[in-house]
Amino acid sequence: MTEQDFIPSSYPHPLMKGSVSFQSPSNIALVKYWGKYGEQLPKNASISFTLNECHTLTTLHYMKKDSPGFNFEVYLDGNREEGFEPKIQKFLERIQTYVPFVEDYTFRIETSNSFPHSSGIASSASGMSALAMCLMDMERQMLGGMEEDHFLKKASFLSRLGSGSASRSIEGPLVVWGTHENIEGSSHLFGVTYPYEVHPNFTDFQDAILLVDKGEKQVSSTVGHNLMHDHPFAEQRFQQANNQLAALIPVLKEGDLDAFIDIVESEALSLHAMMMTSTPNYILMKPNTLQIIERIRNFRKDTQTKVCFTLDAGANVHVLFPNSEKDRVTEFIKNELAPFCKNGEYILDHTGQGAVQKNVNQQVR
Repeated sequence: MTEQDFIPSSYPHPLMKGSVSFQSPSNIALVKYWGKYGEQLPKNASISFTLNECHTLTTLHYMKKDSPGFNFEVYLDGNREEGFEPKIQKFLERIQTYVPFVEDYTFRIETSNSFPHSSGIASSASGMSALAMCLMDMERQMLGGMEEDHFLKKASFLSRLGSGSASRSIEGPLVVWGTHENIEGSSHLFGVTYPYEVHPNFTDFQDAILLVDKGEKQVSSTVGHNLMHDHPFAEQRFQQANNQLAALIPVLKEGDLDAFIDIVESEALSLHAMMMTSTPNYILMKPNTLQIIERIRNFRKDTQTKVCFTLDAGANVHVLFPNSEKDRVTEFIKNELAPFCKNGEYILDHTGQGAVQKNVNQQVR
């Protein structure tokens, strides 16, 4: 598919007024995307677990208007959040070619997260994908229907234009974003559900998110990605990521948890190595991040438990483990890792299936 496939010709069933709600989750990348080009296109393919409990609920209220131009307000937990509006403005500008009706409506965007704000969880992924799903539901109605495959691909395509990782939050539990020669149907334009066999070891995989640092990001994702443009190790990193994804295919099929651990932890540390060797450079891990990593590795060695860590571009630690290890690992987290979290806080999550509609659309034609 190309960008042209997502440009509609006309809307035979226009809407006048209504609302629609979608809930969309965050995700955690196993093979990381770090570095982009063009309009939100990835320099390497990535794969992620879709989460279940960490999600954003967005309700989009819309009313037809006469004059063209973007007109919207954003509310977080019932309060006007003008700080979010420049990002939404940029998102609408990027998607206007593909959903031209966005200039024809006044929007009220009401959103809330199931996780603490500034907790280091990817709210841009869940928030942008939830908004994209709402807009796609409007378009589906105005077209008088749409094939589900096209609906999901275009929702991921639009999500990507708001936040690259949001393209991986539409479906689940494993989603690939970025063209990869070993993965049929993969694309830089949108995320796709991982198409190959997955061993039961990876069914309902668990993710405990340890909130080491609940402050604002030290460096934005946009700035971080841009640092890869002139990075001395950029090309080697992109090749490494694509090689890691290729290596993960037989691992997922055979259920090889030891090889999975090696790949996932290598990816987490490679991401941070890129930030530490960029210009300017950033150390995003905190002392407690390193304490947690050391304890996870010691616990795994001492108990043979198949638990590992991964990191996003921040200090918080995602502790990944199979459902069969849940009781043992959650007890370990409670007793040995929680003391290294801000106020002892952590979130227990697991893999999910992606975005879902949460109410019956109330609309007037």
